[in-house]
Amino acid sequence: MRKSFPAAALTVITMVVGAASATAQSPAVNAARIEAAVKSSWPQAPTDWKERLVQDETMAACSQYKNSPPRTVADAIVAREKAAIKYPADGKLMGDWKKGEKLAQSGYGRRFTDYPPRTENGGNCYACHQLAKAELSFGTLGPSLLEYGKIRKFAEADVKAVYERIYNPHAAVPCADMPRLGAGGHLSIEQIKDLVAYVMSPDSPVNK
Repeated sequence: MRKSFPAAALTVITMVVGAASATAQSPAVNAARIEAAVKSSWPQAPTDWKERLVQDETMAACSQYKNSPPRTVADAIVAREKAAIKYPADGKLMGDWKKGEKLAQSGYGRRFTDYPPRTENGGNCYACHQLAKAELSFGTLGPSLLEYGKIRKFAEADVKAVYERIYNPHAAVPCADMPRLGAGGHLSIEQIKDLVAYVMSPDSPVNK
């Protein structure tokens, strides 16, 4: 006796084939219409906020290649962004880890509800990373940074790498998910130094 094909399996195949067919027949993405739609969604935005809708060379390339640029483009992104990193005038890359802890826990800044600004912008680090053991709420989009400095023996080279990654992650990973906190003007150099201290200082709860 012939076995009938399960109805559920047939339904799934039909859905997949139908979706593939629809995708194949769908028109090409109209970049101009998308751009117009984005701009029209910000009618009441402060004038200076509208600058955030303009992509620089790196963001345009990441959008063009859907965050997976070819090697030549990726190398160009890293070289360009690394050359643009600004370092502290005093040469010190670590500040106050206690201030860094507050910054890491704060998600304030760059939202409509934060305008006009009432306090300093935060790093919102816990949205993506695990850091101190005492903090039970954290995201997992980024890797855990628990004992980050301790594992690396608090090496100066790693302190510099952390500073650069916070200032501009695209200088290390082209089209990284992490925001360009320094290059984008969201955090000041002093704030970045405090975050570096929170991650890399032997006294920070991150490394206890």
